[in-house]
Amino acid sequence: MNSTIKVLIPILSGTLTIILAIVYFLMIWMPGTSYQGTLPLLSSAEARLGNALRSDVEMLAGTIGQRNSLNYEGIQKAVKFLESELNTAGYTIRHNRYQIEGKDFENLEVEIRGSDRPDQIILIGAHYDTVSFSPGANDNASGTAATLELAKLFSKTKPARTLRFIHFVNEERPFARTENMGSLVYAKQAKAKGEIIMAMFSLESLGYYTDQPNSQPYPAPLSLFYPSVGNFISFIGNVDSRKVVRTAIHDFRLKTKFPSEGAALPNFVPGVGSSDHWSFWQMGYPAIMVTDTANYRDPHYHQSDDRPDNLDYNRFVRVTFGLAQVIADFTGVNFTGIEE
Repeated sequence: MNSTIKVLIPILSGTLTIILAIVYFLMIWMPGTSYQGTLPLLSSAEARLGNALRSDVEMLAGTIGQRNSLNYEGIQKAVKFLESELNTAGYTIRHNRYQIEGKDFENLEVEIRGSDRPDQIILIGAHYDTVSFSPGANDNASGTAATLELAKLFSKTKPARTLRFIHFVNEERPFARTENMGSLVYAKQAKAKGEIIMAMFSLESLGYYTDQPNSQPYPAPLSLFYPSVGNFISFIGNVDSRKVVRTAIHDFRLKTKFPSEGAALPNFVPGVGSSDHWSFWQMGYPAIMVTDTANYRDPHYHQSDDRPDNLDYNRFVRVTFGLAQVIADFTGVNFTGIEE
């Protein structure tokens, strides 16, 4: 080994160490500590919420079933169900309609205007459509149910920031990442109106958990940093949205006894942009996905057996209740006012 190589080796090693440290603290490091240990008993409020979530999922993925352009009747039934539930909660629904090949599709939006900072918007959304041939219990009746029940929980509150709940259409193929994707239609309109969306939360596949060893794979090399058991909820954003990711997971870990992991990763990492938050990235808005990691964990993902009885409602409700506390912090709501 010549003298030049001897000199370069420690320099290169030190440079690589610095790069890895920067990557870790920029993308992987999250504040707080993931909860470990036995889950506490459900509170009475959590139990009620759990019953409501199960009922919603059974309606969407059981009674209604497939919800997509090939089963347009399912789309229409889902819209009527969501309209009825939101109207009963006292909301005035905004219908964000558009047409594809002569068929009407729509995003359903409800809003609680902020008292102190009304121009600053916190948006909670989930897609209610499914892939073909799947009833879509976890993907994404779970996210739809969580969005619906969170809207009900906050219906009588007075947030400082404006709070919106949106049910998006056409997230799945063949509309994913096209101009006909419901969330992209919405995000483009928001940008054109100059709306200030401070944070967008995409609730995507929230109901599948397992304690089986080696049940949680990842895109390489993420397995070096994250647990191998799929019993946690994840908060995922792109690098530009890392502040929202870190604030959300910090709030969740501070107030919710449930395992959680987070990451702010480049857009090209597989799965990072696989839901409606991607649409808001295209318009420059900070947006994150809250998910059980879907196809990386759930064997029923995009299958005909993605049915309501495969969801773990005991854990699903804990995640949803924890998200309520996160939303309360982001919007300036006193959570104790909606807890019971």
